[in-house]
Parts: sequence; structure tokens; C-alpha cells
Amino acid sequence: MLRYDAGQGYPGPGDPGPAQRGASFFGGGDTPLSTLRQNLTLPRRASQFEVSAWLGGYASQQDGARLSVEFLDSGGTPRGLVVLGPVTAEERSGRTGLHERSARGTVPPGSRTAVVTLQLTRSGGGTSNDGYADNISFTVGSR
Repeated sequence: MLRYDAGQGYPGPGDPGPAQRGASFFGGGDTPLSTLRQNLTLPRRASQFEVSAWLGGYASQQDGARLSVEFLDSGGTPRGLVVLGPVTAEERSGRTGLHERSARGTVPPGSRTAVVTLQLTRSGGGTSNDGYADNISFTVGSR
């Protein structure tokens, strides 16, 4: 976790990002790949989903954040996959910051588990993994 008031080139309160932000956001640290994963049991009546996240990186570097949701059946067989990001340096206009990405849709039939995975990736230059993420949300509901 990094603080929005850390300075040193990290996203700050004046950089692009969520209007409603807390004190901290996810950063990749000093490793080429950082992964956070959470397995969620889906309610039996889940038929719709929404996923959103603010994803970004540092200046013109291509370090980035990718959020995925994989839907699995009771035996662990994949039923569907949704991917958000990464937000490229070009999409950020070469600025440090985070931009919102979202998706919604139908929960694949037979899905019993959702695996939500955040990957922060260093793509080159520097020793810091400047993939950033904040305000991650995954919700399910029925019609």
C-alpha cells in the first residue's frame, strides 16, 4: 500500500484518480510482478455482475495494473473471464495517475466461485513496480 501523500512521483491528490479516494492505494513494490487474489463464493441466484477499478501507472512508463475476474464451476472448471486494464501510458497521456475501468454482464451459467485477481506489473525502466490500483469493486445480484 502506498499513500496518496507519499510524494516522490507517486500519484498524489492532484493527479488523475477517483474523486472519492482514501489515504492509500495499491502499488507493485520492488518486484517485477505483484499479485493479490481473492476467491469469492457466489450466491446461488447470482445472475448479473459488475466489476470496476481505478488502474494506472507512472508517467510515460508502461508499468500497469490488470484486474481480472474468473468464474469457476463447483469443480474448478473455468466458465468465463472478464479483464480490466492495464491502462497504458498513452491512455494516461504520459501522466502519473489512475483511470476508471469497468464491466458488467451476466454471470456464466454454472458458476459457483469468482476469483478476483489484481496483477501489478513492471514492464521495464527503474526498480519500482509502478502499477497502481484503487477503489476495486466486484458485486453480483439477481434480476
